[in-house]
Amino acid sequence: MVQQITNGIKISVKTKFNGTIERNQNIFNAFSYFITIQNESDDAVQLLERFWEISDALNDKEFVVGEGVVGQKPTLNPNEQYTYRSNCFLLGDSGSMKGTFKMINKRTSHLFQVIIPTFQLTTIPFLN
Repeated sequence: MVQQITNGIKISVKTKFNGTIERNQNIFNAFSYFITIQNESDDAVQLLERFWEISDALNDKEFVVGEGVVGQKPTLNPNEQYTYRSNCFLLGDSGSMKGTFKMINKRTSHLFQVIIPTFQLTTIPFLN
């Protein structure tokens, strides 16, 4: 699991390889990623936007920008957490993702960025 805290918001990431799928006559490696957002600050916060940089070993980088996550803009009170699952499809056997969430402090209306740490997507488990 990869974790990082920015401005009192803890982001934790887990990944899972789901096998291959065929789309538009290409074979893609399918991955799920599970993001947990935990509010360790003293104020309620709301997630407004996401930004992703997706790197594929066999393809150019892809950038994704959009409102909320999985159709939601969750608000988290202090000590609350929110977990969601999404998917990524890569041509290569490996890649990575990183990004940011744009959030707002509900008490002060201050906008701020939270870092989503870089995490690896691989079809082959890493050996230690």
